[in-house]
Amino acid sequence: MTGNQVRVLIADDQRLFAEALEAILTTDGRIAVVGRAANGEEAVALVRGDRPDVVLMDIAMPILDGIAATEAIAAETPATRVVVLTGSDAPEDITRARAAGAAGYVTKDQIAGDLVRAILAAAGR
Repeated sequence: MTGNQVRVLIADDQRLFAEALEAILTTDGRIAVVGRAANGEEAVALVRGDRPDVVLMDIAMPILDGIAATEAIAAETPATRVVVLTGSDAPEDITRARAAGAAGYVTKDQIAGDLVRAILAAAGR
């Protein structure tokens, strides 16, 4: 891992999806996946400790949902940007994510190139 890579945490309760996403992202040399969280509470805790540049956050997760986790991350660790990555393209979910402090919103059906662009944009690269 080099200092110029964008450090990404994946927060998604669907383990196989998270593993596949990690495999895709690690093929891009500009991105380093630094961890995975299976719920919002775990995501907030990992951000506190690891300070990733970007969190890919699912909305629907157990214990603490992605909106509440995004709010906590934005309040506690504003240097870490959250990109919501979810199956929903409902306008109300997009509005809630933005209000919580999300820097971006990508649906799971978009191609990997769109996701990489959203990660790099959120990280200011």
